[in-house]
Amino acid sequence: MTELLDKLNSEAEALFHELNVTLPGEIEKAVALGDLRENSEYSAALERQQLVRARLTYISRRLSEISEIDLEQIPQDRVGFGSKVEVLDLDDDVTETYTVAFGDVINLENSEISMASPIGKALLGKATGEEAEVTLPGGQVRYRIIRLATLHELAAERS
Repeated sequence: MTELLDKLNSEAEALFHELNVTLPGEIEKAVALGDLRENSEYSAALERQQLVRARLTYISRRLSEISEIDLEQIPQDRVGFGSKVEVLDLDDDVTETYTVAFGDVINLENSEISMASPIGKALLGKATGEEAEVTLPGGQVRYRIIRLATLHELAAERS
């Protein structure tokens, strides 16, 4: 969880710098070029400014949500937020490893899945050896949890 907080705080810091230092300079340069109606640099800087503000609002909301997570409520023996889960696809006999992430985080390159995703929902609350059935766009998938490391265990390993 500290990794996520660090990542979000780092991104917010960079965006604040862009919003308060970089973009005002770009807007000032674009204004100096003259007619703002046909000034693509000015339009691009204003669009970027809107995107940065929207992203900062999103990050602020995420940080607020994360601060409300009660670590005592996260199970120590079952899949929950922050768990690293190795599953066996019972139909294809293929193993996959997922880290259950918060909210709408989905980063398949890092094997992160959201608790709100179909796979995340199916795995939540399950223990090692239990099976989960998931309905995906391609059809039903059956998983067996073959290895589980909870957020608590992962945090203890890092310490």
